Amino acid sequence: MSEPELTATPPPDRAPELHSPDGRLTLSHDRVRVHSQTFLLLELERAELQPVRWLLWYLLGGFVFTLVALGYLQFWLRTTPAVLGLVLGAVLFIIGQRGTNRLRLYRLAREAAYFSLPGAAESWHPIIAELNRRIQARHDEAAQAAAEAWAAEEAARLAALPPSPPEGE
Repeated sequence: MSEPELTATPPPDRAPELHSPDGRLTLSHDRVRVHSQTFLLLELERAELQPVRWLLWYLLGGFVFTLVALGYLQFWLRTTPAVLGLVLGAVLFIIGQRGTNRLRLYRLAREAAYFSLPGAAESWHPIIAELNRRIQARHDEAAQAAAEAWAAEEAARLAALPPSPPEGE
């Protein structure tokens, strides 16, 4: 039986620290900090960013817009209050359209952590993609270290065994 090859891998280069434009998310070589909560990359499975629209504001804006339009068409409102009501409904509708972004951090053997991130989702996609890449890299490094430790332990165990007698005796 041949002994397993031991190849020591050099430590990986440390990745530069990344910061989001507003400072809410900081990504270092082995950890991520979101809203002053820090997570090790090894305790994370992956990250996901999802744009979320504010449904309540959509509904409220549409409801106000509809009621004011119906009130004006039924001659319950004069022109100036109707225009102000329509503008208010449109503003509420636009606020709902703006929405936010939900960052979901999947943690190993624990519930997911949720965070709200402002701005356009497109501006967050590069840093979230880099976060997922670094999470995968840390897991790959940990798996490589575990395989090397197992190989060293197995080699030590095989070296401690007495030599087997040659066959045919």
